[in-house]
Amino acid sequence: MIKSISIQNRILCGMFAALIAVGAFIRIPVPVVPFTLQFFFTTLAGMLLGPRLGMASVLVYLALGLAGLPIFAQGGGPGYVLVPSFGYLIGFAAGAFLTGKLAERSGPSFLRLLRAGLAGLAVVYSIGMLYYYLICEFVLGTPIAFWPLVLYCFLLAVPGDLVLCILCAILGKRMLVALRRNSPPPGRYLERRKNT
Repeated sequence: MIKSISIQNRILCGMFAALIAVGAFIRIPVPVVPFTLQFFFTTLAGMLLGPRLGMASVLVYLALGLAGLPIFAQGGGPGYVLVPSFGYLIGFAAGAFLTGKLAERSGPSFLRLLRAGLAGLAVVYSIGMLYYYLICEFVLGTPIAFWPLVLYCFLLAVPGDLVLCILCAILGKRMLVALRRNSPPPGRYLERRKNT
């Protein structure tokens, strides 16, 4: 599989992994779950690279962070899986895949890309909130009630991410049109090699 990924797509995948890491440090302090630009870059990765490469970009980022590089919002290392907000990072991978899948089917229309981004956002928050609850309840021994969970892990953060969805749809549409005009879509990560 690795051999069949084009050089362009490998570069884009690595670039987005780096952008996601940078996005972790561009943040607005919000209680419990910090608001960062990671969602912006993971969503854009799904839209531009397609489902598998978009998710791969996030997985590369996660692997580097769990290996010890302090590229997560609150540090790094294998112990980060016990940080309640780690579920959002897992959600980024699933969200990038779903966004890419829907964007790949729909084409570069603003409304369709927006719907793809919103679907990815729903996945991110679903996984993130469930993980947060489970870690607090069964691992850390600090249970969190339903309404505080909704307030701190959803209501305070989601408005900013909704704006990011709109920005991703606008930028994604323009970039997809430009990419498709100049070269094959980067989301086509498997090169079709014909016998000559």
